[in-house]
Amino acid sequence: MKPVTNGKILIAPSILAADFSNLGEEIKKTESAGADMIHLDIMDGHFVPNISFGPPVVKSIINKTSLSMDAHLMITDPIKYGKIFSEMGVKIITAHIEILADINLWKKFKKEIKTSAGIAINPPTQIQNYEEILENFDLILIMSVNPGFAGQKFIPDVLPKIEQFANLNHKLGYNRIIAVDGGINLETAPLVLSAGANMLVMGSAFYKARDYGEIVEKIRKLLLP
Repeated sequence: MKPVTNGKILIAPSILAADFSNLGEEIKKTESAGADMIHLDIMDGHFVPNISFGPPVVKSIINKTSLSMDAHLMITDPIKYGKIFSEMGVKIITAHIEILADINLWKKFKKEIKTSAGIAINPPTQIQNYEEILENFDLILIMSVNPGFAGQKFIPDVLPKIEQFANLNHKLGYNRIIAVDGGINLETAPLVLSAGANMLVMGSAFYKARDYGEIVEKIRKLLLP
């Protein structure tokens, strides 16, 4: 399966910010609100200074919704665990370029997960091989906060990175997902959309909203000419 946006902006709420005491209902409400995907933030306490949740939680929820799920692996062994999440039915598995540091590891990761592959890039990480990354991955996840904790402020310095990937994505005729994750809300969403992003990962701004459907509607209206 290769992700295709068909010109649509994808909204992917991160359940890390949801009410875990009522997670099944939260996922149902997320789907009813008109979200496009469920985003899974997987943290191991090594690559990032926090632990979130793992395979047992994902296994318990993956069949509770018709929405596809994408897993953002903020972990030191994405090849091993990416395969596990893929076998559960997670549609897109994303590892960090800070862990998968060269093309040989990229190829090994893609071979093991057998589904759509993404690569995440932290704000301080400098990129030289934009074209090579776009050639090898279905989703580019540009972090607009330093990963590990929810509720951080958006880092605007990543906007040129988004623009570079988005422009090359168009120029080379690819249909990659250019996603942005971190501090995305009604104020920052226009910035990343203007830079060329076509997927928004939303945490606190979505799950702290009074009405999930209303926040989705407001995001969609940002795209109107």
